[in-house]
Amino acid sequence: MAELQTALEDVYHWEKTAPNRLWMTQPIGEGQVETYTWAQAMDQARRMAAQLKSLDLEPGSHIALISKNCAHFILADLAIWMAGHVSVALYPTLNAETIDYILDHSESKLLFVGKLDDWDEIKRGIPRNMPCISFPLSPPNDYESWDSIIARTEPMRENPSREADELAIIVYTSGSTGRPKGVMHSFGSMAAAVKGGEEIFHAGPNDRMLSYLPLAHVFERLCVEVQGLHTGMQLFFAESLDTFVADLNRAQPTIFVSVPRLWLKFQQGVFHKLPPEKLNRLLRIPLLNRVIKKKVLSGLGLQHVRLALSGSAPIPPDLVQWYRDLGLELLEGYGMSEDFAYSHASYPGHGRVGYVGSPMPGVDVKISDEGEVLIKSPGNMTGYYKEPEMTAECYTEDGYFRTGDRGERDEEGRLKITGRVKELFKTSKGKYVAPVPIENLLNNHAEVELCCVSGSGHPQPFALILPAEGLRPKLVTDTERQRFEGELRALLSEVNRKVEPFERLQFLAVVKDPWLIENGFLTPTMKIKRSMLEDTYGPRVDQWYAAGQPVVWEA
Repeated sequence: MAELQTALEDVYHWEKTAPNRLWMTQPIGEGQVETYTWAQAMDQARRMAAQLKSLDLEPGSHIALISKNCAHFILADLAIWMAGHVSVALYPTLNAETIDYILDHSESKLLFVGKLDDWDEIKRGIPRNMPCISFPLSPPNDYESWDSIIARTEPMRENPSREADELAIIVYTSGSTGRPKGVMHSFGSMAAAVKGGEEIFHAGPNDRMLSYLPLAHVFERLCVEVQGLHTGMQLFFAESLDTFVADLNRAQPTIFVSVPRLWLKFQQGVFHKLPPEKLNRLLRIPLLNRVIKKKVLSGLGLQHVRLALSGSAPIPPDLVQWYRDLGLELLEGYGMSEDFAYSHASYPGHGRVGYVGSPMPGVDVKISDEGEVLIKSPGNMTGYYKEPEMTAECYTEDGYFRTGDRGERDEEGRLKITGRVKELFKTSKGKYVAPVPIENLLNNHAEVELCCVSGSGHPQPFALILPAEGLRPKLVTDTERQRFEGELRALLSEVNRKVEPFERLQFLAVVKDPWLIENGFLTPTMKIKRSMLEDTYGPRVDQWYAAGQPVVWEA
């Protein structure tokens, strides 16, 4: 791999060579946007960096920020790094207790407060003595504003550099189990991940991306922020869920990165307008085939996408194939907070449906005797903050990171994830069940939005089923309910034919309440929280088993 260039060196390059080129486009409400050239953006970052330097904090101090994605999130990161400090980003969906814990655990000296929804809950977690600076799009507050600081502060003139082994960010894991851990990444680990990705995907200044997945997570931090700084691509930000289609059409992305749940929602949106039977029939007509494909992709705002990627959680193979049949080569990626999302990816033209891809440049992988995926990555963390024993435990004696994922590789070295090591549960018959492969089979159904396979201590497993969002209101009618139950009975039979006898599901339980980040059923990266789901629905499980029906409905 060629010599690494840190994120600060990248941004100085574009500031010097392309000062007047458009870099970021930020919606500000009512269809209006604010744009930033490289020169304009760096002028603000330099002024804020000068302000942070004037505070005389100890070099390498931790400075936190909590915000939904916006241009000032990236500007704050740059200012923190230029001032010689470390960025600690918090998910904007955290509750007050977790916010208080992270700010205390990270020993943050200052907090940037940005674009947020549930401000009443969030501000309860911010200590009263915590110095705060508010972004332009922040909710009303009494903190000093970003704009007032920028207006009175002269910009930093020098170009401070940071060494590759210096700490750049602490990323607190999304907390699917227990307290979130602080994953430490250096400027070098971030740069290595960007450089390796460049060798495969060849992103450049003419590419465009829409930023809407949490920038507090390494997946978006890598794909949007540091890749954007390195390649010089244009970045667009989403305003809200309600304006997402307009935001997507404004950006006209050439690279689009998403998570399985959103790829599924896009498909369900297409099926709502054009039922799958009719779509498949039209796609079989030679003269209409190309026209229909283009129309579908244009309706999704993806007609200019040359690189489409799914990551963060398992995606059903049939869903990947559906997009490929439309002419969009949907690629998978696999990584973790601990390796800065730099592990595996489907190389364009060499992917295999159902597999997360091949090792990225410089990544070494092996499968343990227990089936666990072990990784050595240039993007590996420097450790968990304040947790040396936990850090040591997650590495093998020969230096491989224990991912906790179970996997297998094909003859070309492409990796297939078959579940989590700790997600295995034992039935009363003494058989171990891996839930993820069964969930992937269930998720192939267009009207199943999410599911969770469980059943520890019972003779056979079962699955919780969350119907597609557009279907839920219709299920109040007996006719629609009977139709969907028929679909689920057929799905249950189909899945049970494909799995081992001890894995066969005894029933499907249809739940009525949505699984959201806000109600604690999903992590900020939209993975299901198994323990939360099992605790919530556990009191009803015995009753469901006793009913003896293939499909049961939550009362």
